[in-house]
Amino acid sequence: MSIHHHLDAATLMRYASGDLDTAFTVVVASHLAMCDACRESVRVAEAMGGQCLDDAPAPMLSDGAFARLSHAIDAGVTRDTPVVPRAREIGSQHASDVPLPLRPFVGDTFDDVSWRMIVPGVHRHRIELADTQSSLYMLKIGEGRKMPEHGHGGPEMTLVMRGSYSDTLGHYGAGDVADLDEHVEHQPIVNSSEPCICLVATEEPTQFKGIVSRLMQPFVGI
Repeated sequence: MSIHHHLDAATLMRYASGDLDTAFTVVVASHLAMCDACRESVRVAEAMGGQCLDDAPAPMLSDGAFARLSHAIDAGVTRDTPVVPRAREIGSQHASDVPLPLRPFVGDTFDDVSWRMIVPGVHRHRIELADTQSSLYMLKIGEGRKMPEHGHGGPEMTLVMRGSYSDTLGHYGAGDVADLDEHVEHQPIVNSSEPCICLVATEEPTQFKGIVSRLMQPFVGI
């Protein structure tokens, strides 16, 4: 797989340190399953972080700290969201075209995803997460379709998993990721001979430019 668009260095460092929320973590981990270069960068960042911890002076623990930790472990932790694998647990893709970190949420094939049409030629599958304020969803956009021009109220991350699209930032094929901030405005156009399937994490709702698109946004839900 030839990947030309990678994760921002700051994103890789935040992922390595565990500082990303779950929605963005799923997208990053899914890209890592497809990208050897970014996966190696995270491993280096994790090794550097571990070395820094080893070199740091040992913190002083308060009285009863061990007892409180043991009680928390015995009590257990309830998680509604599947655990996303870390970089060291992620290998290259196998038979399934769904990246390993995404499979607990959508299954082993995109053909079984329960898509909902939001406009003709564009389908969405929302992924519900219990521990994030951000949104995570998948889009399936038909060949030749053009998304409305839009900006973002905050960070947006889009991973292409099948097909391709182009915008002012370049051409994005399978494995490519658009790691964007609130200053970017673009209009993706699908240019593959098959639908383009993307995984998208957003911190704020998309900011459409056209009046018709803005009026439709409450019904579209992205």
